[in-house]
Formats: sequence, C-alpha cells, structure tokens
Amino acid sequence: MIKHIVMFKLKEEANGKSAKENLAGALELLKNFQEEIPSLVHFEAKTNHPEAPESNYELALVCDFNDIQGLNEYQVHPVHKNFGAYITPVRESRACIDYEY
Repeated sequence: MIKHIVMFKLKEEANGKSAKENLAGALELLKNFQEEIPSLVHFEAKTNHPEAPESNYELALVCDFNDIQGLNEYQVHPVHKNFGAYITPVRESRACIDYEY
C-alpha cells in the first residue's frame, strides 16, 4: 500500500476570497474524490483545528493506494487535475510525502 499525504498552507487572500472561503471551495471539490477516482482506496480531507496555531497548514489530504501505479493514475486523473488548478493559485505552500506501508 502507498500512503500519500499532502498539506496546504493557504494565502490569507487569493482570487478575491479569504483563506476560509478558499478552504470551503477546496472542500467542496474534494467531497466526492474517493467516488470519482478509481485508484483511491481510502481518502480523507482534514482541516486544521480552529484553536491550533495559525502557522499550521489549513488542509491535509490523506490518501491510500494499492500501489505506486495507483498513485500515478491519481496524479493525472481529471478530477485531481481540476483540484490542482483550483488550489495552486490560492496556496502559499505545499508539503507532501509518499511512503509504502
């Protein structure tokens, strides 16, 4: 199995919206990820706790795939590419790790 964890730190303002508004837009795009992307075995989108430090990343995606081929299929899937097109201009930074377990 492959675990893919990616975190996003959002800009305070981007595309005329606050970080909170852009986070809501991201979550809307993510709500059907597992149903729409066949290679995803398990998917979670998590947001930072409201009382956690503001320096934390606001959004984390936790994905499981059967193998690296599944992860590679996910990377080029149109639903994932659409999310990438949305999140890239509103993010300040991104951190990612992929590991086998």
